[in-house]
Amino acid sequence: MTTTTHLLRRRRFLPLFVTQLFNAFNDNLYKNAMVLFVVYSVYQSEEAEGLFSGIASFLFILPFFLLSALAGQLADMRDKAAIIRKVKACEIILMLIGASGLYLAWRGIYVDEIAIPLLLLALFLTGVQSTFLGPIKYAILPQHLKKEEVLAGTGLVEAGTYIAILAGTILAGWIPVEWAAGGIVVTSVIGYLISRQVPDAPPQAKVEPLDWHILRASKQLIVETMHNREVFYAIMAISFFWTIGAVLFIQFPPLAKNIIMASKEVASLFLVVFSVGVAIGSVSINAMLKGKVSARYSPASVIVMGLFVVAFYIVAKIWAADQPTQLLSVSEFIAWPMAMLLLLCLLGIAIAGGMFVVPLYAFLTTRVSPDQAARTIAANNIVNSGAMVGGSLMAMGLSALGVSVSEQLLLSAAMCLFSAWLGKKLYQAEQDAAAKPAHA
Repeated sequence: MTTTTHLLRRRRFLPLFVTQLFNAFNDNLYKNAMVLFVVYSVYQSEEAEGLFSGIASFLFILPFFLLSALAGQLADMRDKAAIIRKVKACEIILMLIGASGLYLAWRGIYVDEIAIPLLLLALFLTGVQSTFLGPIKYAILPQHLKKEEVLAGTGLVEAGTYIAILAGTILAGWIPVEWAAGGIVVTSVIGYLISRQVPDAPPQAKVEPLDWHILRASKQLIVETMHNREVFYAIMAISFFWTIGAVLFIQFPPLAKNIIMASKEVASLFLVVFSVGVAIGSVSINAMLKGKVSARYSPASVIVMGLFVVAFYIVAKIWAADQPTQLLSVSEFIAWPMAMLLLLCLLGIAIAGGMFVVPLYAFLTTRVSPDQAARTIAANNIVNSGAMVGGSLMAMGLSALGVSVSEQLLLSAAMCLFSAWLGKKLYQAEQDAAAKPAHA
């Protein structure tokens, strides 16, 4: 029996895995149903679509920046399973808010005055939910799993997350928006019931008072975390990776609609291919490393990712030279010359990206003491969210300067080189740590 199948048969892992699966599925069913409906059915100008996308991205990322320090403290100082159950109970309420917004927008009732604000409020609350679940998702693994199972568990959680994203994305692109409104509420109830089966995970160190001063707690958390070289470079590499990811995800919707001339179903297909690729990369790197937490393949992985981004750019430029005159359905897109090559490039970007980032998350929970794991993940989330905001602002700034979306892809490819350097520095820190005497 492999470590993977062994874990999936154990209560110490399976309820957490399924809870995370439902959480990622529901988040993406809601987010994609909302964005696709607003972009394709509410707004009819690229400027309005871009503004809505920018506001939505900002509102979702903001809680990570503001609340991650508090979330990390709670996860280390309180029972992690109890927090999961409380957050999942709150998800039912926030999805009712989101469902109300979707319904009003679908019916055309007070769209700008009530529906859109409700949709954005629910999106913000979804970001809050993810902020508090994020540190627990990885930090609880060393508490319930054996040391040699942590990488496999991390890979499973990461792969499962992207499979759930895949399922939510497919449904969001294909089912009517009113079905999505009902689906997110039902899924939140099921997710809460499953979360009640997660085994208790009490704090592993002395319980200290919570610091409610957000800025002070955030600064202190980052300073305390970054003194470990392996953790420092892992956080920096992850953050820069998600800077690239933020730029790519901002580029993809307008690229799909205005250059590829893709319908919302094709845009959904792009996200599906990306999710499948990350899941493949997440599982593959665990097999290559044979369960060992290491950044050995990280530099090469992100360089390959950059090469696939360049290939995607070249195919997109050729595509634009013979651009369709109307939005393509899925069957029309598949039949279009070079469609398969475009999808293969996207798949390559995602597989290489998954292989790069998964081992880095495992560093955050295996290179610190168990009682510090959640706060380390929280510190990572703070730096990540700041980097993603920077990437988003950079992409919007380039668009404002008139740099085309396709040309911005080359910026993402160039950024992969810096990520490779960070990955190399992490691997050097890993080797240096391994060479130190045990008493050092």
